Amino acid sequence: MLPRVIALLIGYGFGLFQTAYLYGRVHGVDIRTVGSGNAGTTNTLRTFGKKAGYIVFAGDCLKAILAVLVVWLIFHNRCPEIERTLRLYAGLGAVLGHNYPFYMNFKGGKGVACTAGLGIAFSWQIFLVGLILFALSLALVHYVSLGSLFVGLTLLFGTIIAGSIGFFGMTRPHLMELYILAAIISGQLFYRHRENIVRLIKGQERKTYFFTKGKNS
Repeated sequence: MLPRVIALLIGYGFGLFQTAYLYGRVHGVDIRTVGSGNAGTTNTLRTFGKKAGYIVFAGDCLKAILAVLVVWLIFHNRCPEIERTLRLYAGLGAVLGHNYPFYMNFKGGKGVACTAGLGIAFSWQIFLVGLILFALSLALVHYVSLGSLFVGLTLLFGTIIAGSIGFFGMTRPHLMELYILAAIISGQLFYRHRENIVRLIKGQERKTYFFTKGKNS
């Protein structure tokens, strides 16, 4: 149990690095007081432009990767049988630190970039599928929230499929823990996007253009 707790705490510590908030402060703006009030990539993009959005996405993605890397360096020789599981604990911690930073009154982002970073560090194959689905949804319908939900679903079902075919080389009890963690991370992403989901259903979700010159609206 201790390695799991340590991995979670390490991840949370990395997640506390609030890229959007820090970027906004450098430019004299509290990102939580403008736009959607969300301290994440999309609100930064809409507030400061594409370059800022890319920087924030990269920063939030990188902190999850680094969290997993640190946990891997500490435990891959000590706990090889749960090393893959510990990656998800670190990633979950990073997402929680990003979404609920204690020093910002637990008001952070939605964890999409963190989840993407976790995907890279957990399984690049699963990440690649999620990236393709995200890019396609954004290019075709221009809803970041919809693409983000695809990222969460890909992590969950990609993990289950990979585990069921023996890709991770883990025993069934460890696989079940892995699936539960993937479900929690995916569920957290859906929970943070609950208002977006309602707007998507009603056809009221705001569109975002990363790859074209279309006006964000």
